[in-house]
Amino acid sequence: MKKTILISILFFWTFKAVAGFILIPMDAVTQKQHLKAYGITYWSLQRGYKVKWLLNYEGGSFLLEDDEATRKECQIRGVTFEVISDTKAVQILEYISSPSQNMETVLLEKAPRIAVYSPKEKKPWDDAVTMVLNYAEIPYDVVYDEEVLADKLLLYEWLHLHHEDFTGQYGKFYAAFRTFPWYINGKKEAEALAKKLGYDKVSQEKLDVAKKIRDYVIGGGFMFAMCSATDSFDIALAAEGVDICETMFDGDPSEANYQDKIDYHKTFAFRDFKLERSPMVYEFSSIDMTRKRRIIRTSDYFSLMNYSAKWDPIPTMLCQNHTMMIKGFMGQTTSFDSNTIKENILIMGENKTNGEARYIHGIKGKGMFTFYGGHDPEDYTHRVGDPKTELELHPTSPGYRLILNNILFPAAKKKKLKT
Repeated sequence: MKKTILISILFFWTFKAVAGFILIPMDAVTQKQHLKAYGITYWSLQRGYKVKWLLNYEGGSFLLEDDEATRKECQIRGVTFEVISDTKAVQILEYISSPSQNMETVLLEKAPRIAVYSPKEKKPWDDAVTMVLNYAEIPYDVVYDEEVLADKLLLYEWLHLHHEDFTGQYGKFYAAFRTFPWYINGKKEAEALAKKLGYDKVSQEKLDVAKKIRDYVIGGGFMFAMCSATDSFDIALAAEGVDICETMFDGDPSEANYQDKIDYHKTFAFRDFKLERSPMVYEFSSIDMTRKRRIIRTSDYFSLMNYSAKWDPIPTMLCQNHTMMIKGFMGQTTSFDSNTIKENILIMGENKTNGEARYIHGIKGKGMFTFYGGHDPEDYTHRVGDPKTELELHPTSPGYRLILNNILFPAAKKKKLKT
């Protein structure tokens, strides 16, 4: 009885006095717009309301304060919701708090300010994160090298790294696309920007950008990266002060024996990797499994780890989904060789049979980062020049849900998340 009274007091102290609550279920059967449900939650936070994230309850449901505007917004966006009474809400929280249930309630307090690191000019490929942010109607700012070097990242709680090459090798696209106008123009633009910012080489400028992002995370920021932004970021940090670029990239040869000069202590997630020396090979290093994996498309899945919601709320939040099996998808960096991942990194999604990690998380200083392998969760072999994915056809995508978990993560009450 005392426990029930205590939960009731805490519940009503957290939320404003209202007639009821809106439950947004996130299970596989009830919810028809999983991705837009995150947008509703973000929208509610923007309006100054607090939201309860019900970890492992009906696929990671959301409990919002009820008002007419929220009901209408859910209806407009096609998000399934249920208006429940105060009594029902307390019953749900009681059930979640039971020691016998692997569930937890996390309070979301404030909509995080979001930055997407991306070049201003259009590239012949799309970015999964910006696509799902647009689809979910979650606002964000686009920043690039000038803003990063000017310390503008301090304005944001969450940073996404667009499909990017921080090593100054222009994505290792040389062999296949060096005669294409988009490659030629992109190289010229990158060189012009580096010169404008006072650098002799693009690789030098990109290294300083990577170091600024590193400092942002160490200072308490949250970084999310996909595809080649993951391994190229770590490679750039590890190769600080070492010329790993060949003549076609920076005008002079790489250093002799540069592999022996790589410093793995400077990386976020990866160790003991071997760099791909040939500019004719579309690969950065042995971190990536794309060329090593032996798996057919119909059996290409990875599984999410099942954490203790009450003791490990951080990875539990990042893994919220309506299924524990996620369809695999390719990218320049498809997945990470488990042998190159540092011991202190959490592997949250993996294909054990193939020895690869797909979804990893770590702590750096006061901040955190998540790396997600692959390019587009709903386009198995997305290639340069392919049309973008229409998310209207994939409103319940579990692969895209992982991205949006990371969007809401910085909104969580920090005291709850201390480790």
